[in-house]
Amino acid sequence: MLRLQTPLPERYTSATPDELAERIRSAKDTLGDRLFILGHHYQRDEVIQWADARGDSFKLSQLASQRPEADYVVFCGVHFMAESADILTADHQQVVLPDLNAGCSMADMADLDEVEEAWESLADVIDVERLVPITYMNSSAALKAFVGRNGGAVCTSSNARAVLEWALGEGRWADDGPRGDKVLFFPDQHLGRNTGFTMGYGHTDMRVWNPKLELGGLTEADCKDATLLLWKGHCSVHQRFRPAHLEAFRAEHPDGLVVVHPECAHEVCELADAVGSTEFILRYVAEAPEGSVIGVGTEIHQVNRLNNETPGKTVVSLDPLVCPCSTMFRIDQPHLAWVLDNLVEGRVVNRIVVDDDTAEWARVALQRMLDIT
Repeated sequence: MLRLQTPLPERYTSATPDELAERIRSAKDTLGDRLFILGHHYQRDEVIQWADARGDSFKLSQLASQRPEADYVVFCGVHFMAESADILTADHQQVVLPDLNAGCSMADMADLDEVEEAWESLADVIDVERLVPITYMNSSAALKAFVGRNGGAVCTSSNARAVLEWALGEGRWADDGPRGDKVLFFPDQHLGRNTGFTMGYGHTDMRVWNPKLELGGLTEADCKDATLLLWKGHCSVHQRFRPAHLEAFRAEHPDGLVVVHPECAHEVCELADAVGSTEFILRYVAEAPEGSVIGVGTEIHQVNRLNNETPGKTVVSLDPLVCPCSTMFRIDQPHLAWVLDNLVEGRVVNRIVVDDDTAEWARVALQRMLDIT
């Protein structure tokens, strides 16, 4: 998705870190409670130090909605996160993304046109009234609205199993019966696959839908046989982790612990001691015994912060090449200082606005998720 960020004035690009820090500190003091800065766990340290709240994307959006005194919500994250914050916050609150180019490669792997085309193609071979669309939180507001209109729900990496059980009438939803016979899960195939395996499904119950190919690259029989149709999307960071990384870590640390994010490939998750969301990884490290060496399969800024903030334990990345989230990395002190200076001067730049119709249906899908979980 094309987004155009205005080049920053030279006074920001040439400023020293101390000068930028003074600008940010002064703006925060001036704006007071009217400003609420959100920092995603993957942000670089120079940015996260200014956050009034840290967390994963949905948690931060919920926190913003609980701060009605904040006229300005500055989301140090990526585009879909700022959209969610705009959907959940009040009309008088304005959501700002410091750099409009801070997108999400995974979210961009499924756009509304592609999903609608997939839905129409599937309607030619199966009963889409029995197909439940589920979108991961890491998706555009337009896709959240799509699943809202079509009887589906949003999920997070924490509650994906609960949402899939709701869709298919399993677990505590068994007495209610299924909402459908199949699920179209997008945009991350790995979260869908890993969740499916935890529910007892196997490879034969799943098919990968490639939006670049006719009928997703599947046969009519594939579409009819599959319970889980998984969109061919992935996280550019989590897809880097391979079984060899875990094997190398265990060779060096035989008593070490391994925890990875469910956006990693299934063969990686199979070898880990634990698999869970960003918040799960935080708890896992916190609860590990003193002296533990913990290999983590997630974004490097979170890993380094866990190591720095967890004395008595050693936390390392499983990937020796330590790949940051390149789009999240676009948020830096110069952009943060720029948007805050503009707010002090009464100008709202880089505002993220979701239109009313899209926001209404996205809220439907988000509320279903909350009702499920």
